[in-house]
Amino acid sequence: MRRTCVPLLCAALITPIAHGQATTPATSPSLQPSPAASAPAAAASTASAGLSLDAAVQTALRQNPLLRAAEADVAASRGAIDQAGVLPNPSLGVDQEDTRRETRTTTVMLSQAFELGGKRAARVELARSGRDLAMADLAARQADVRAGTIQAFFDALIAQERVKVAEESLGIAASGSAAASRRVTAGKVSPIEETRARVAEATSRIELRQAQADRQSALRALSLVMGVAEGAVSQLDGRADTLPTPPTAEAVAQRLSQAPAVRRAQSEVQRANAAYELERARRVPDVTVSLGAKRAAEIGRNQPMIGVSIPLPLFDSNKGAQLETLRRRDAAQALAESEERRIRSEVLQTVDQLQARASEAQTLRQDVLPGAQSAYEAASRGFELGKFSFLEVLDAQRTWLQARTQYLQSLAEVHRATAELERRLGSPNDRPSTGTQQ
Repeated sequence: MRRTCVPLLCAALITPIAHGQATTPATSPSLQPSPAASAPAAAASTASAGLSLDAAVQTALRQNPLLRAAEADVAASRGAIDQAGVLPNPSLGVDQEDTRRETRTTTVMLSQAFELGGKRAARVELARSGRDLAMADLAARQADVRAGTIQAFFDALIAQERVKVAEESLGIAASGSAAASRRVTAGKVSPIEETRARVAEATSRIELRQAQADRQSALRALSLVMGVAEGAVSQLDGRADTLPTPPTAEAVAQRLSQAPAVRRAQSEVQRANAAYELERARRVPDVTVSLGAKRAAEIGRNQPMIGVSIPLPLFDSNKGAQLETLRRRDAAQALAESEERRIRSEVLQTVDQLQARASEAQTLRQDVLPGAQSAYEAASRGFELGKFSFLEVLDAQRTWLQARTQYLQSLAEVHRATAELERRLGSPNDRPSTGTQQ
């Protein structure tokens, strides 16, 4: 029963690809959109000619809640840097001996601890490494949002193309049904042919409703990743058959060192090293200096008090904490090496898949689809002239539909692989400003 819908998708198959969208093609995912574009410009583009890929990515980078959460983490880490650089507070102490006024002794002392061994600098460096880690997390989340937006955009764009194909296919099915009815009335074919044509038309209507439902679901997914209200996106501006250029080996090697996952792993190493340096600094004891005065009622005058105290590291020299942070640093370095190798392997696999799918889509577009279309058109003309049966027309339609379905699937895989490259390699635009150095 499903095969009978093939004729309906015929004439529309190539038309949407060649002429379906006269608007400006969407920017290839390999070209990074500028996040600094204004919101009014994006809204105007969406309202006038549909949502473009650039506008979708820019909106997602501005409004996605996950990015706002990551930006808040970066801001919080800057507060941690400020806190790490402050000096310890002084302490004020008052001691009193005896409760009788004639023999009472009162001592007032102001004590200040002085950190030695570079503890403050090490503490600030640890806080800065935490900020760098938060920024790496933000860059990774930006890459993930950009990739998710690219994939959702092209999923919706292909779903939009399928609706156009289904609409035109329904028109073809209706025409075929009318032609079969005329031939039955003229007594040239059996009424069975008209029944088959009616079934094909009904199946085409079902396919159209399913395509419309798929498009609606794809638009909802796009709205979700963009962080906009459901229903805000109704039309897209782009071409699904725009094939991105696979990156070269040199470009992959250059971008690999700045991949979000690699940068995050390197930030983990820096943070672990900063934690180790802080524990090393803590092995040096701090000095506390006290200044004050003592008032003895029996003597009748004030006596200056000066004190210095320093803990003796006889039992606790902080060796255990140093060993722990040292081994954690070694573990972070090993994990960073493993992460870099994993990302390199996955990127190269994705590049291979992108090249294969792009080649497949190009072959289908240049060789398979034109031949399948010609075969269907010849079968249709032959049916009108009484040379072929409707079953032969259906067979030609099925062949064309299978080629078209494979072509759309190849396009979807191409854009999915492109989005994965964006997710793994990131973008130079996904590097937040470090702000003022503390």
